[in-house]
Amino acid sequence: MRSPLAAQIVQWLVAPGDTVRPGDLLVILEAMKMEHELHADAPARVLELFFGEGETVQPGEMLLRAEPLREGDSQPATMAPFDGTLARANGYRGDLQRFLDRDALTRDAARPEAVARRHALGLRTARENIADLCDEDSFLEYGALAVAAQRSRRSEEDLIANTPADGMVTGIGSVNGAHFDAARARTVVMAYDATVLAGTQGMRNHQKTDRLLGIALEQRLPVVLFAEGGGGRPGDTDMPIVAGLHVGTFAAFARLSGQVPVIGIVSGRCFAGNAALLGCSDVVIATRGSNIGMGGPAMVEGGGLGVYRPEEIGPSTVQHANGVIDVLVDDEAQAVAVARHYLSFFQGCVPDGQAPDAAALRDLVPENRLRVYDTLAVMNGLVDVDSLLSLRTGFGVGIHTALARIEGRPVGLMANNPLHLGGAIDADAADKAARFMQLCNAHGLPIVTLVDTPGFMVGPEVEALAQVRHVSRLFVVATDLRVPVFSVVLRKGYGLGAMGMTAGGFHVPVFTVAWPTAEFGAMGLEGAVRLGYRKELAAMPEGPQREALFERLLAQQYANGSAVQMASTLEIDAVIDPALTRDWLTRGLAGARVSAPRARRFIDTW
Repeated sequence: MRSPLAAQIVQWLVAPGDTVRPGDLLVILEAMKMEHELHADAPARVLELFFGEGETVQPGEMLLRAEPLREGDSQPATMAPFDGTLARANGYRGDLQRFLDRDALTRDAARPEAVARRHALGLRTARENIADLCDEDSFLEYGALAVAAQRSRRSEEDLIANTPADGMVTGIGSVNGAHFDAARARTVVMAYDATVLAGTQGMRNHQKTDRLLGIALEQRLPVVLFAEGGGGRPGDTDMPIVAGLHVGTFAAFARLSGQVPVIGIVSGRCFAGNAALLGCSDVVIATRGSNIGMGGPAMVEGGGLGVYRPEEIGPSTVQHANGVIDVLVDDEAQAVAVARHYLSFFQGCVPDGQAPDAAALRDLVPENRLRVYDTLAVMNGLVDVDSLLSLRTGFGVGIHTALARIEGRPVGLMANNPLHLGGAIDADAADKAARFMQLCNAHGLPIVTLVDTPGFMVGPEVEALAQVRHVSRLFVVATDLRVPVFSVVLRKGYGLGAMGMTAGGFHVPVFTVAWPTAEFGAMGLEGAVRLGYRKELAAMPEGPQREALFERLLAQQYANGSAVQMASTLEIDAVIDPALTRDWLTRGLAGARVSAPRARRFIDTW
């Protein structure tokens, strides 16, 4: 055997007289700080070694002399593994085992007491939530071995044991993989771990977050953030900082708005920096036991604003009613289920869903034009069974907004709510509708609007709330829509409010159709009669005669503004049987196209 390179003899594994089999390790050489193994290529008996350990050899120099074993010679026994580099009996190699031992310390099983405390609160761990969200064995974790940046004040053993993953689990997994292909199912998932330093934002977990946010933007992956936690962490000391404001995470997270779906989930307490990220999300899903605020008790007290318990700051009842929370749920399991449902609308079409009973639509709007009804029932009656997901239900209740599917295709739906202000659009309802149109527009979902409104709400009280600016958002947002709009007038289609519900005008949508119950006018019919026929009414004696004249004029206005009259003058496209509405929508969706984005888009946080 000759040396294949210039090297130093590190160790001989054989001695003269030894017999070897093909593949047995004979000698280890070192060159350029790397070790090279030389193995036997045939059965042989070693006769002589020409160099000792530590000596240097040149390429081609003879290392050992051996003779081949003849037929009938005794065969060598299996040689013992060398120095632990081969597999150990009944276990892993030492280097792999050391890693596995270290990695195990990042798991919930390594911290039973912390997990027990979490469960005692009725809450799940970060890893349990991720396991529930992602398809089985699909989550690839980034940065699991990170610890808090506190080596100058704590031992390595302490950090490993008590700050696993620096309090945040980040990675990429598959969500809804049973319904969509692997590319569409890929999702960035990040979860603050409330059992580690109260889920606060540390230097290392900011770095982990930034890493995954960059991947999400580059690869156009949706992001799900479990945001529970207490905000910035003042205890990290491994780098010289003054205020700790040199952080790119918040801008990086906000940069995703309108580019990819961003879902925020919170249970427990979510304050300060954690809440700032949550607020940048497209949709916020929160449990009833959650608290959300831009400052926790310590910050509030430090600002001289009083002493409060965490439960008193931003409870879910407040944050749902004011629009911060889009979907309010009972617990984390339900939150994860809603997140999967929400995300599915942006992952593509599914096989045709079950159609509801179309004939039932004919009776949803009462024959009595003054009788209220629930337009949510109409929404459910148009879309695939069990596909409707209502958003921001506690806020802007004058308008319903929801995602759903029609024959498997995802769409956004908006409907006036006659149960609130008779369907009039106030500032909150306008804000809710405008942002919802932005959401659908950013992610390419067609919009269906169901119209039943007497117009924009008016009066001194509502004008004090900047009504003019708020309702005008409907027109401004509509001018930038790249998605098709389909409008169905169920009953009242009055004034500017009806125009706002039809993307700015009745001929802007792909089609504007009406049910036979629809009625139209520049303003509410009752108001139009009282205003337009003031002199005629004043000339009649107050009492039955004046009331009879009013009813006669109102009936005339109603007849003039009927759906059939509107269609006869081509102000709308058609009057349809309510039972055919889903058919109209299905055919319209089949022909309409979503245009390419015109410029960078984002979704207002409000």
